[in-house]
Amino acid sequence: MTPDQVTAAIVQAILHGGEQWVVSTVAALLPSLWALTVIFHLSRPYMLRTIKKLSLRFGADIWWLGYVLVRDAVMLTTFALSLIFLFPNLLTTIPLPLTAPLAGLLLFASLYVKLLYDTDDDFETYRVATALLALGAAFYLIPQIFAIETTSQSWLSGVDSFLTTTSNTAWVGPILIVSMIGYAVIGGLIFQQVAVRGARFGEKRQVSEVPKVA
Repeated sequence: MTPDQVTAAIVQAILHGGEQWVVSTVAALLPSLWALTVIFHLSRPYMLRTIKKLSLRFGADIWWLGYVLVRDAVMLTTFALSLIFLFPNLLTTIPLPLTAPLAGLLLFASLYVKLLYDTDDDFETYRVATALLALGAAFYLIPQIFAIETTSQSWLSGVDSFLTTTSNTAWVGPILIVSMIGYAVIGGLIFQQVAVRGARFGEKRQVSEVPKVA
């Protein structure tokens, strides 16, 4: 091999190893983020009870705003990191949870509900968002815990081989296709409804600003 070929091979190995390390680190970090997302979402009743105990209006506002900011920031961070599971090359070369793309899709659906409906005041929409969030967390945590993190357990070898992307590549393609279609549908709904509501809001504002004729 020539020196240039050796250099290219070393660089390629470093890049591939670095990519695998970053993706594996994100995959190992996501269970904590999923747990925090569910915990913050379900702690809403506790936060509301605590607000009622505060005597100062300013303190109650700070408490609630801080909770909402942290809750939504953790949820958005979890969603952003979950987008790495939409790359087929990563799923087929790095051992990752098989249903991770579906988990990200369900998290996106929960964000859709929270974006277009008031889940803090409407209990029915809160239940829908909670169900989507819980199902998404299950789709990620179950394969991560019982497949990726239990490779040394021989009695879980069947579960490990089925729920890991590198050993069950036949299911990677269909799951990715379903996830991408779901992302496209929800993204289209968000764009359509936000654009329609924005247009209606603009029309109402223009009508309200028209001076009345005496």
